[in-house]
Amino acid sequence: MAEYSIPEGSFFLGFDSSTQSLKATVLDSNFNTVVTELVHFDSELPHYETNGGVYRDPSVNGRIVSPTLMWVEALDMMLQKLSKKIDFREVAAVSGSGQQHGSVYWKIGSSSILSSLDPAKQLVEQFADSFSVKESPIWMDSSTTEQCKKIEEAMGGALELSSLTGSRAHERYTGPQIRRIYETQPEVYKQTERISLVSSFMASLFIGSYACIDETDGAGMNLLDIKQRVWSKKALDATAPELEEKLGKPAPAYSVAGLIAPYFVERYHFCNNCLVIQWSGDNPNSLAGLTLNTPGDLAISLGTSDTVFGITDEPQPRLEGHVFPNPVDTKGFMVMLCYKNGSLTREDIRNQYAEKSWDIFNKYLQQTPPLNDGKLGFYYKEHEILPPLPVGFHRYALKNFTADTVDDVVEHEVNEFDAPSEVRALIEGQFLSMRAHVERFGMPFPPRRLIATGGASSNECILGSLASIFGCDIYTVERPDSASLGAALRAAHGWLCNAKGRFIPFDCMYKDKLEKTSLNCKLSVKAGDPTLVSKYAIMMKKRMEIENRLVEKLGRW
Repeated sequence: MAEYSIPEGSFFLGFDSSTQSLKATVLDSNFNTVVTELVHFDSELPHYETNGGVYRDPSVNGRIVSPTLMWVEALDMMLQKLSKKIDFREVAAVSGSGQQHGSVYWKIGSSSILSSLDPAKQLVEQFADSFSVKESPIWMDSSTTEQCKKIEEAMGGALELSSLTGSRAHERYTGPQIRRIYETQPEVYKQTERISLVSSFMASLFIGSYACIDETDGAGMNLLDIKQRVWSKKALDATAPELEEKLGKPAPAYSVAGLIAPYFVERYHFCNNCLVIQWSGDNPNSLAGLTLNTPGDLAISLGTSDTVFGITDEPQPRLEGHVFPNPVDTKGFMVMLCYKNGSLTREDIRNQYAEKSWDIFNKYLQQTPPLNDGKLGFYYKEHEILPPLPVGFHRYALKNFTADTVDDVVEHEVNEFDAPSEVRALIEGQFLSMRAHVERFGMPFPPRRLIATGGASSNECILGSLASIFGCDIYTVERPDSASLGAALRAAHGWLCNAKGRFIPFDCMYKDKLEKTSLNCKLSVKAGDPTLVSKYAIMMKKRMEIENRLVEKLGRW
């Protein structure tokens, strides 16, 4: 066997427990996709009555949660589906991706349930009374503004917190969510013996005991010292008492969480030596699935949330954006920008202005000119993260928008655009914001390579605008679901590291056969006109001027 080879005939199973669905990808030993499967929460588990996989609480401003048991039942359903397509005895390792920042609160005594699962019963039957908080706060939740303020104050300010943990306090982050539960439901907090992220929660189900939170996903909590990769005592103290024992110790993303639990061996016939590799967040798994490994590579995920991420060896945490330990490296970091208004907002504009049709939406994009005749929009169906602005739409008509300097561009606010311009304003506005914040965060521009993933990455009309604004070629992967693909790849990587007894560079597994695998990227759209790129730069600067004014007037706290 070659030094870094995977045994022939092995399968590697990766999951993605996302906002709206549970997905699975199975890779063979050559990293080709063997099987993909999906469980859609709203349609396949309708008894939970979710909308987009979530509940929006009308009684508490900004509270958005998901029923924890729904994720358990989705796993039951997924394993039933997969059992008809693959022989689980061939699976050498399992790993997964969880929507970042979602948190699960295990009631005292739940560890004994985890360790004694009955293979004659479904999982959902056995965890009905295991959670002190029945509905998990998720990344869309924005109900913790007061807790964010208090944490930043206790840490000596937003920049101090960001320098230590990789991000300033954010409403969706798990630390503020924990502090809110401690402050508003102290008895519930007291009855909680373990707090998991969605990633470590799902891993816990598979190993039959509490799995560690991995270092990368743990950085999305405002609790981890990202340089030392341990919990920060100061951040823990600023959040809630006795928190460290409720979290357990963080673990490297490539490490083994445990052997698969006997439940899965007996019920689904997994081998008892099948490894469960630490699960991580969806964005870190997407980075793995896209094989980003060179500074200058940039990825944009166009999903329920839109995210921009790249890698660096020298992180410079700021008040905007986020820094996490690299999930496939022991020393490097990934940097990320996150937009809450992604696919759901695009669908909302499609429904309002394009007759609920993507074909019409695309036709409008094609018939409107680049720069949109100076029409510029901000569209926030949800309370936005970047920039930190509340729900609302803001539209501006620009004069002299093709001027050579931003000082010559004049704007005035308008109530509405015509339908085709509305569509282009939505798409261009998001990508202009991404470009501006990428440049401000210090990532290389233009990118060496830009990879698009997520549901909207299959739309070449949308990618055409991205290429024009960023001025570079746009690549896509064979499948838009990079998170479960990355999880399957990380399962193989963790298996290999365990077999060698040490960390193995991630790309050693596939670099000699990349073009023949499901990991290969293909060129989808060529770079835009360089003249147009410079004109977009002027419009981008004007957008940032307007954005800064909106934030001063309406934003954050």
